[in-house]
Amino acid sequence: MRDDANGYESIAAEYIAGRGTGGTIGVRQVRDWAATVRRGGAVLDLGCGPGYPITQALVDAGLQVYGVDAAPSMVAAMRARFPGVDVVCERAETSTFFGRVFDGAIAWGLLFLLRPAVQERLIRKVARALAPNGRFVFTAPHQECEWNDAMTGRPSVSLGADRYRRLVEAAGLAMIGETEDEGQNWYYMTSRT
Repeated sequence: MRDDANGYESIAAEYIAGRGTGGTIGVRQVRDWAATVRRGGAVLDLGCGPGYPITQALVDAGLQVYGVDAAPSMVAAMRARFPGVDVVCERAETSTFFGRVFDGAIAWGLLFLLRPAVQERLIRKVARALAPNGRFVFTAPHQECEWNDAMTGRPSVSLGADRYRRLVEAAGLAMIGETEDEGQNWYYMTSRT
């Protein structure tokens, strides 16, 4: 069976039972980032999964969230948890939401699951979808590396901080900060210039 969710549909029940129901890794960083987005603004949550805890932090911050995930089971869980959030089941890089303008976009735990060329295209698409002063945050290891995803066993690729910085700048975004959370996730925080 084809899994358009980079293997996450096949392990959705396990993921939802773990990350989707508990844990707070990354919540503080996402809350801090959400405070930089226009109050009440529209935020695109790429690879939203079942919505907990990242989408929950965005909703709690008073943002209008639009979720995208390619795993039907994740989308069903997200809809059940957040009936007021507009969520679609489609690949992030081809999302129909890119026809809209957003005050912010987040890709927590997603970018490195995509092939390098797709990561580059997605960064450019997000940049074009941001309103002036719109914010984009994504996570990927600071170092350039390849590994197999712990849950799916599929290849993951970090392009490394230097290359991500160049891609962000080439897309018309400014890197405004970088940080790490307690789970050793590296955050790249950007703003549309």
